[in-house]
Amino acid sequence: MYVPEQYEAQDPSWTRELIRSNPLALLVTNGREQPWATHVPVILADESNGSDGTQDDLVGRRILGHMNLLNPHWAALSETDQALLVFHGPGSYVSPTVYERTPAAPTWDFASVHVHGTLRVIDEPDRLREIMHATVRAFETDVGTGWDMTGSLEYFERLLPGVRGFEIAVRGVDSMFKLSQEQPAETVTKVIDNFRGSEVNRQQELAALIERAACGTPDHTAPRS
Repeated sequence: MYVPEQYEAQDPSWTRELIRSNPLALLVTNGREQPWATHVPVILADESNGSDGTQDDLVGRRILGHMNLLNPHWAALSETDQALLVFHGPGSYVSPTVYERTPAAPTWDFASVHVHGTLRVIDEPDRLREIMHATVRAFETDVGTGWDMTGSLEYFERLLPGVRGFEIAVRGVDSMFKLSQEQPAETVTKVIDNFRGSEVNRQQELAALIERAACGTPDHTAPRS
């Protein structure tokens, strides 16, 4: 992903927070005859074992996920595949009417993270079971209601033969936070106010993110999508 310098993450924690707030990634691999892409929820491996998840540098870390075994994407994978995970944060069209000046041009503000790494297929039952349980724990903590999976563990065992897991060793990360940085301060304020007054949740989230960028300080208490 091409990332102009002005749109790079101001703090490495922004990248980690975007991934945790938007864990439904697009997994892309080359395949033997054509590219393959699957939307799949993923978690950071070290955060699945009780870590507080405060390590911001993703390079060298591992990302875990699992998919339905019936997905033909599996047949296109090999143990040496290089994979791309695409994470999308909030984004929206910015109309020139917001700027209240002429000439002007429309644009699109957004946040996105691309993670590159080597994919390893996981089909060992014990390891796959760990991934499934860790995924539930992570999402119940972050976006769930605290559901206790204990009463459903037997059901999970019946599901186990129908899924397969994967692990991606991260070797590179591209983070782009295009948040009206190219505009003068008074115009950025107009963009923030426009999105903050919207009834669309993603635009409200984008307003908060643009404000964080304008202030130059990360806010770890910002609501997750």
